[in-house]
Amino acid sequence: MADISAESRDAPIAKPYATPTSKNEYAEGWHVFAILFVLFLVSAISQVDRILPFVMAEAIKSELSLSDTQIGLLTGVAFAVCYTLLSLPLARAADRGSPRLVLAACILGWSAMTALGGLAASFLVLAFTRFGVAFGEAGGLPSAHAIIARKIRPERRGLAIGLFAMGIPLGTMTGFAAGGAISDALGWRTALIGAGLIGGVLGLLAIFVIGPTAPLKRPTAGSDSFLRSSAELLATPAFRWLFIGAVASSFAAAPFYAFAVPFLIRTHGFSAGEAGLAFGLLQGLMGIVGTLLGGRMFDRAVQSGTGRLLGPPGLVFLVASVTTTGALFAPMGWLTVMLLVPSMLSFAFLLPWGFGTAHLVAGTGKEAMASSLVMIGSGLLGPAFGPLIVGMISDAARAAQIPGGLALGLLIVPVASILSAIALLVADRRVAGVLRRR
Repeated sequence: MADISAESRDAPIAKPYATPTSKNEYAEGWHVFAILFVLFLVSAISQVDRILPFVMAEAIKSELSLSDTQIGLLTGVAFAVCYTLLSLPLARAADRGSPRLVLAACILGWSAMTALGGLAASFLVLAFTRFGVAFGEAGGLPSAHAIIARKIRPERRGLAIGLFAMGIPLGTMTGFAAGGAISDALGWRTALIGAGLIGGVLGLLAIFVIGPTAPLKRPTAGSDSFLRSSAELLATPAFRWLFIGAVASSFAAAPFYAFAVPFLIRTHGFSAGEAGLAFGLLQGLMGIVGTLLGGRMFDRAVQSGTGRLLGPPGLVFLVASVTTTGALFAPMGWLTVMLLVPSMLSFAFLLPWGFGTAHLVAGTGKEAMASSLVMIGSGLLGPAFGPLIVGMISDAARAAQIPGGLALGLLIVPVASILSAIALLVADRRVAGVLRRR
């Protein structure tokens, strides 16, 4: 990266956001709240549809006579690969065309596949429907972010991304609670069909509430393919370091969520209900606080004109690395739970900062593409291999008769948190340089 002169370093950022449409294209008044509420519901229902097979795995396994390996294929690597890689072409469609129509098509698609999963009579049919859910959800986040970029005024976008991201923890809590209750009372098929119908209604609602989005200027003839555009964005040092931070954070988050409850049960004697209640409620609360607080702080950081946009989440990850290490070796269960709270906060707090910064670095008309690349960084390697590494370390420790094997495996969480903090702090400086030169 070229050196920045002293004058450039001290100059404020005059226009941190470019304006893709005329000012009268931004939503106003009640329409802003209606759009954000619908997008929040989209985020929540997508999370519900994604995690229902986790909640109902035992019931599905019993009725369809599936193996644990087949259950793993339905919920693990295959879904992650399909979900993250398909996000690129769908993000390109959202950037180049109508993000509203892309989002509606994705919602209707994944909802239909969720409902069809309730009719599955074999592993292959159920696997096909889960691939369909992954295909649809792959375009949900990028197109929603493109809508926010075109319909919400710049000074509100960080908070808007935070409100959208808040659907993740609330959707997770709803999926675990309502999905499990409906499955127990009416069966897993009813739960899937019901979730699919709700999503279908939401897809139609999104079309009418969001309203048309003004088209961006058409790219010149011979414009780059989405793969080349993605490669060029990743070649930018500022975005590359942000991408590395996303990858590192996924190696912290995925094992954390996969093994925190089993760790409380095995190490501190919690019952499944006690661990689920303590972890679930705190995670939901920290998800709400982290996304809203992070979104508001990001907006203020952008308006300050300094260009330093990733320092706060980097510092939160540093704190989380220390407290999580302490949690793994704390002598009391309640202390362990409390020491896990900063990690819960860090993952949610990063969302508006990470996606908002990615949009700024990528520039107007590439917001969905930037979101898609961040999704790939955070949704592919960490979820696919992070829990596997923890499990292998735990099993090896058990075979060697070393006590506390799961705690040793979970040390990957604070290590990855430290790496995330380093990458974010480096990206913070790089991003500031890019924005000051614009």
